[in-house]
Amino acid sequence: MNIFRMSFPEATPQDRLQSEAQDWLILLTSGRATVADARALRQWCAQSPEHARAFEQSKLLWQQLQPAAEGLQAPRHLGRRAFLGGAIAASAAFLLIRGTVPGGFSGLGADYITEVGEQRRVDLADGVSLELNTQTRINRRDNANFVLVSGEVEVLTRAQAPLKVQAGAGWLSASQARFNLRNTDQSVCVTCLDGALQVDVQGRSIRLESGQQLTYDAQRVGMPQAVDTSAVIAWRQQVLVFNDATLSTVIDEINRYRPGMLLLLNSELGKRKVQARFNLDQLAGVALLIRDAYGAKCTELPGGVVVLS
Repeated sequence: MNIFRMSFPEATPQDRLQSEAQDWLILLTSGRATVADARALRQWCAQSPEHARAFEQSKLLWQQLQPAAEGLQAPRHLGRRAFLGGAIAASAAFLLIRGTVPGGFSGLGADYITEVGEQRRVDLADGVSLELNTQTRINRRDNANFVLVSGEVEVLTRAQAPLKVQAGAGWLSASQARFNLRNTDQSVCVTCLDGALQVDVQGRSIRLESGQQLTYDAQRVGMPQAVDTSAVIAWRQQVLVFNDATLSTVIDEINRYRPGMLLLLNSELGKRKVQARFNLDQLAGVALLIRDAYGAKCTELPGGVVVLS
């Protein structure tokens, strides 16, 4: 969590805990929060009952301040001053923070970018085409070679020269192939859909053929596994498919496509296994589906944030 926080030497442990909880809420509703931030917040709340209670108290205060913000037609993103002022000074606080926190800078400077929920096609060169999924950043190198900075892309190459792609700590090369490549949360997953490709990572050279998938990160390299490729590329048909996935994993994936954020703070509920299929145009109401299916409590916050507990 990369945000500034005022520190006072005389602050009590409870004061510091409350301050951290408020910072989490500010980040969460700022428009800059990522799936990794959501995971980190879940871990923070799970540290102790006091952590969870501090976040709950901050959430309640935020809700109390929201009517004052709406009455002033203030922006939906709050800052620390709104918290410091409390309910009595809510109106003044909202006026003071009218400048609000800017949106995130993810994707700034990349050659090809998609925003939340956006998908697009890019013809990189003769014989090389890309289908970019949501929240993807790609930088082009020489010829048709490129770097997947973050996000997900389906690649089709029928070029004469081998295509070379960097993702995380690895390099992929292919001449006649179609593959899905994903780089999220510092983990890379590559799935060969047709043809064959080579992955060079951590001193190893691994060949993938159609129907095989490989995952790796900075610490480890997995073994090629046979997978259901139709589930991997379901996003091309505007569908998300989950087979025996945990609810926590499902929510993290949905957050890649949905403006705002779903935040699941019930760790036991997050372990529940899910068989599900969602159309991307259904995601606006998915929080209510989870509430009805699992009995979770839903709390709506500014910026499209929904806390599930």
